[in-house]
Formats: sequence, C-alpha cells, structure tokens
Amino acid sequence: MSSYEIYKGDKVKVKAWVKGVPIESEAIKQLKNVASLSFIYKWIAAMPDVHWGRGATVGSVIPTKAAIIPAAVGVDIGCGMCAVQTTLKASDLPDDLTLMRHRIEKVVPLGKNSHEDLPSLAENKWKKLKTRHDKIIKDHKVTETKKSPAYQLGTLGGGNHFIEVCLDESDNVWVMLHSGSRNIGNRIGRYFTDLAKDDMKKISKNLPDADLAYFEEGTKHFNEYWNALKWAQDYAFVNREVMLDHVLNAIRGVKGVPKFKLANAAVNCHHNYAELENHYGENVYVTRKGAVKAYEGDLGIIPGSMGARSYIVRGKGNKESFCSCSHGAGRAMSRSAAKKKFSVKDHIEATKGVECRKDHTVLDETPMAYKDIDAVMAAQSDLVEVVHTLKQVLCVKG
Repeated sequence: MSSYEIYKGDKVKVKAWVKGVPIESEAIKQLKNVASLSFIYKWIAAMPDVHWGRGATVGSVIPTKAAIIPAAVGVDIGCGMCAVQTTLKASDLPDDLTLMRHRIEKVVPLGKNSHEDLPSLAENKWKKLKTRHDKIIKDHKVTETKKSPAYQLGTLGGGNHFIEVCLDESDNVWVMLHSGSRNIGNRIGRYFTDLAKDDMKKISKNLPDADLAYFEEGTKHFNEYWNALKWAQDYAFVNREVMLDHVLNAIRGVKGVPKFKLANAAVNCHHNYAELENHYGENVYVTRKGAVKAYEGDLGIIPGSMGARSYIVRGKGNKESFCSCSHGAGRAMSRSAAKKKFSVKDHIEATKGVECRKDHTVLDETPMAYKDIDAVMAAQSDLVEVVHTLKQVLCVKG
C-alpha cells in the first residue's frame, strides 16, 4: 500500500505524502496546474507540509526536462537551514536566556538590516563569490543592490527566518538557524521571473498561471538564469555559515557559559533551490520549493514552529519523492489570518518555556499558524528517519 495520495493532472499525476495532514484545495489546484506543463518529468511530488504559494506550491518537488521555472524557485533563492550540536549541556545554560537572545540579536542584523562593515568572518568567503557576482551585475544591472551583498553575509532577514538554541533528547545544546540569499537573491529571483514572463508573451505561450513562465534549456536567458541561480544558492550557503559563526561567538560571550566545542560538523542544507540530478536514468532539473534533499544517508533539518519540536533527519533515498522530504511543518493559515485569529496572550501561552519575542509583531509566526509537526513527520516516515529530536529554549525571529 502506497504512503501517498495521488492527484491527477492534465499531463502527469501528483504524488502527495499528505496522509493524516490537511491540504487546502487551492494547493491541490496549484499542484495540478504545474502538472499540466509539458516538460514535467514523471510526476510532481508533494511533501506533507505542502501549502499554496506564488506560482508553484510550497512543499513541492518539480522535476523538469530541458526547462526551468524561475518562480518555482522563487525569490528567496537557496533559503535553507543550518544546525550544529555543541558540547554544552542544558545545565550549562543560564536560567534566564534573555541576555543570550539580546547578544545574538546584536551580532546578527535582523530584517532588512546589514552589517556596517564587511564581517572579518566573511572576507575570504566573499572573495570566492565576488568575481561571479560582478559578472551577474555586469550582464544584468537591474539586479545590483545599493550596498554590496557582502555586507549581508551573516544576516537573518525577516518573515519565517529564525535563530534558535535547542536541546536534543540527551540535553545536548544545539544551535539552529534558517535563512537564505537575502536582498540579492530576491532581486535575482524577481528579475528573471519577469524576464520569463516577457519571453512567454513573445512566443504567445498560454499558461495556467503566469507565474509558471519558464526558460527552455539552451536559450540565452536559461543559461544566464542558471548561472545566477547557482551563485545565489552558494551565497545563501555561505550566509548561513557566517551567521552560525557569529551566533556561536555570541553564546561564548555570555557570562557563565563554559568553554565549548562543536560536537560534529554542521548540517547546512537548502530547501528552496534547483539542481541538475539523475533520476530513473535521466538527467533532470529538480526544483525543490520548500523541500529538502533526502538521498540515502543525507542529513537534513525539518523545523517545527516556535513552540514545537524540530528534527535532524537522515534520508532514505525514496525514489518516488525524487529523494526529498518536507522542509518544515508548513503553514496552516496565511500571515494575515494568523494575526486576526490569535492574540498576544495566545502566543505567550503557546511559547511558554521559550525565550523569544512575545508581542504582536510575531503573531504571524505563532505556533498555531503552522501544521502539526508530528503529523507531518508521520506522513513521511518512508522518506526520512529521525536522528535527533530538538526542542527550542531560545528563538530569535527576523
């Protein structure tokens, strides 16, 4: 018996790992829209955290032959997670984590902010990125930012991006964070999405959704987008590396916290990106829009909400999901709906025991705005196995 539901699209079907997890009708319609495109390979895979998104559905895996959809990757190119276990134990942390949260917020710029100077931790990493960046700007001036992207290396951003200090099942202290390619990724994503829409108009291509505009392999715009996309994904990876170093240094500076080391290498994985991969004997472009690569043995991160558990997982290499798993719990309602439905009092109760902001500005990220992470994990038991279960004790929101 299969562990997924099947929805029939016009060209290919959708295999959705959503048993026991609610899925909105708008998301199903959107999945079918993508499945109607002629260049989709085999089928669409939908993860248990699937929900409606712009153009393509968040929580979907889209394999394509000789074409790619910029809006399916989106504007937060390379968005993903990073986590590392330390040698600290729960007993090594202060009883009051307020100072630790404030120190982290001081060293990591939040929202649209950037560093005033290029962080020393980022200098060598930026040198490796700069030449490719300059080529993208030379070819596409509109993607240029007012301030060099170098100054946003090691910054969080806003929305659902976060930094957390967590405890695992053995009371080991972990640091976990979620961010992407910041303003430069946003500019690249928007520019090439608009360019793809213009291309569709020139060839009079009718699409079920304008945001499904695509580039065909071998064309000038395809090659330019692919190069810019790969660069933005590398930038996002480095952004998380630099941020993790800053957070660890902030924790080291908190009075009373003993010296510590990292217990293992950090897990650093994208969940909003595209790669050229081989599936069923063919090379195809795989876009994971809110999904994590889960080849056999791959370590990944599936976070819950601010008040729920998160998971370090190991992939099982399930071919039918194109070796993928969910990227989190998935939103159960929109940001505006969450702000209308829940009060600050509700949020305080839901985040009891977590050092975090507890005001109206984070109501759109309150735990109740997300699906049940336990149900999400149960629905994908054939995609991943749990290696560690984490519970946050501190959360910084962008």
